Amino acid sequence: MRIILNDQPRETVSTNLAMLLSELDLAHEPGVAAAVSGQVIPRSQWAETRLADGVQILVIRAAQGG
Repeated sequence: MRIILNDQPRETVSTNLAMLLSELDLAHEPGVAAAVSGQVIPRSQWAETRLADGVQILVIRAAQGG
């Protein structure tokens, strides 16, 4: 399926948000937040959040520093 991840087109076989974040090696990282079609999805709902062709996903990772 083709998705838009952080404003970049990407092909994925993931069918839900948890699978996608695992594919990106981010599923178990602290400080990761994700939004699907402009809606922030709590980590507890990542596995339940289905992805569809063309969906827009924003993934951000908090960074410490100054």
